[in-house]
Amino acid sequence: MNPTILLLGTCDSKWSELTFLHAQLQHHQNPPITTLLMDVGRTPTDHPLIDIPHPESPNNSNNHVDPKTNPEEEERISTLPRATYLQRMTAHATAQTAHLLANSAIHAVLSIGGSCGTSLATAVMQRACPIGFPKLMVSTMASGDVRPYVGESDITLMYSVVDIAGANTILKRVLRNAAAAAAGMAAAYWGSVLAPEKLGGVGSTGATAGVGTGDEAGRGERRGGGDKPKCVGITMFGVTTPCVDAARAHLEREYGFEVYVFHATGAGGRAMERLVREGLLDGVLDLTTSEVVDEVVGGVLSAGPDRLLEAARAGIPQVVSVGACDMVNFGPVGSVPGEFTREKKRVLLEHNAAVTIMRTTGEESARVGDFIGRKLKEAVVRPELVTVLFPVGGMSMLDVPGQPFYNPAVDEVLFETVERELEGSGIRVVRDERQINDPGFAVRAAEMLAALMGVST
Repeated sequence: MNPTILLLGTCDSKWSELTFLHAQLQHHQNPPITTLLMDVGRTPTDHPLIDIPHPESPNNSNNHVDPKTNPEEEERISTLPRATYLQRMTAHATAQTAHLLANSAIHAVLSIGGSCGTSLATAVMQRACPIGFPKLMVSTMASGDVRPYVGESDITLMYSVVDIAGANTILKRVLRNAAAAAAGMAAAYWGSVLAPEKLGGVGSTGATAGVGTGDEAGRGERRGGGDKPKCVGITMFGVTTPCVDAARAHLEREYGFEVYVFHATGAGGRAMERLVREGLLDGVLDLTTSEVVDEVVGGVLSAGPDRLLEAARAGIPQVVSVGACDMVNFGPVGSVPGEFTREKKRVLLEHNAAVTIMRTTGEESARVGDFIGRKLKEAVVRPELVTVLFPVGGMSMLDVPGQPFYNPAVDEVLFETVERELEGSGIRVVRDERQINDPGFAVRAAEMLAALMGVST
């Protein structure tokens, strides 16, 4: 099999651009690229170039149909409102793509589109494709707020510069580049699947083509077996970097772990939770749980209401701390909601021109502690593999004597709330009198995780 690219396209609205892109992919001969075109348009297009027809096309006999659905009983896609069409077609294309992945039939996904096409295609990429599988989206939306399109996945976005509406010199250059990029990624991934031990590619991590949907990819193929190093996820923020650097270095040096550091910006926490769900992490050193604060208080870097659940559900070793739980994150100082600035009683710090941070109150810390304790207690399947570690001396660089967020009384509210919530749960809770960025605290946290993983000296 040649490297194969799945080209997702709304053939009813982007036909000429898709055929141009298809032709550019066929120009790549080292190695030759195979292209599978899937029609995800609102109305069906019939053409010999389309390999996976629209579900309402008379030529759709090769489509992989979910046995739980009966298309004949549903309203025709072409007659649905736009939002409903997008939902229905996204589900259909996700099932098709997952089926191709499960059969190792594709090595990259490529698409082009405006707002609706981008929404559809990137949702398919997020849901069907595992981390590490090549995903490229050429979009008119790629220079704006792309968080809804990327989420916690590794989708590559390319801005189309001009609208994807008719051939012109600029668009052709962009699409040629997209074809070259997709061909290169597909060839590299294809090679890693064929010879992962030689290339050290994605194929050696469990996230290979042919392992199912993104949620299923790699499940049951945890790192750490045989000669492969154990994989550990660590969460970090700027104000906990010294702790994370010291812990990471200790785990790499003393135990040969492969350590993945996740920036706690919302997407970072979700990405770590996803890798746990996909079975690609053997342990978690969740030092920086500040995304919980943004979820509870209303900051801009929340990882959502499911933060902290996956490792507890998976039953893998984890050490949880409260790094950067002394702050809420907002954008520029003018964007801080009036409810926090009206009485001018809150401690605000302009971290940089784009980021303003606010010190938590005792009431907010109680809610954060309740969230942490409740999520862990409700989800945990092996409480003996979970330890909560508090840095009593300070939760961040700013929460130490002489710094603007230093407030031991507020920190104590958080600690006591978690302890009270976890009482009787079987989850161990430990206090350390040092501040989080003390090297001794970092090494202790790393050693606690190593002990839970059964490799501590």
